[in-house]
Amino acid sequence: MEQAKIQAFGDELYEAMIKREAVSPLTSRGEDISINDAYHISLRMLERRLADGASIIGKKIGVTNKAVQNMLNVHQPDFGYLTDDMVFNSGEVMPISDRLIAPRAEGEIAFILKKDLTGPGVTNADVLAATECVMPCFEIVDSRIQDWKIAIQDTIADNASCGLFVLGDQAVSPRKVDLVTCGMVVEKNGSVISAGAGAAALGSPVNCVTWLANTLGEFGISLKAGEVILSGSLVPLEPVKAGDYMRVDIGGIGSASVRFA
Repeated sequence: MEQAKIQAFGDELYEAMIKREAVSPLTSRGEDISINDAYHISLRMLERRLADGASIIGKKIGVTNKAVQNMLNVHQPDFGYLTDDMVFNSGEVMPISDRLIAPRAEGEIAFILKKDLTGPGVTNADVLAATECVMPCFEIVDSRIQDWKIAIQDTIADNASCGLFVLGDQAVSPRKVDLVTCGMVVEKNGSVISAGAGAAALGSPVNCVTWLANTLGEFGISLKAGEVILSGSLVPLEPVKAGDYMRVDIGGIGSASVRFA
């Protein structure tokens, strides 16, 4: 795809985010967009965000959970960048009405790295050795594409449908918890709405981070020491609106909560 077209699509998605006005799917416009093109569109969108003063604090992997894949009709993982203006602390009020278009919440495990990971060739053992701690997390995904009508190229171009995220106030060593069998319970407005386990995300959240390190390695990108890595949802996506309150509890790791405004 021509560089001018990549830049135009990236600018369009950036403007959609700023104005909170969704656009038609990029893949519906008669353009032949490859995964590689989509990634470069996302980099243009990121470039605009960085020019606005944001800084990169991590990366995410998305669409790892079978229920989420079926819900979105996207059947392979995607990846995107996290910036400092996306993160909230547990218990804080999150102004989704001012920031997002069509928000959906998902419970995840966040990895905080102490060493760089550069693929290809990264193993699960490498990921565990490079991880300082894991934390409970809510990611509030959002789509700049109308009605979430996305193909894999649309969501990658749209920075993996990144919105905002909340980190819990507890952190544990990944060597002190079984990340495959640890259970997650998600509550919304006081009622349990979903439950899952680490195995729901590509068999293990560690598999997800390994996949991300090796996939980004093909683009010459590393996962960096100090970065937050969101490893993918363990439960179905849940639409949220102002006034909702959500809490996630993960066995052996801790909890996180968020109130939406």
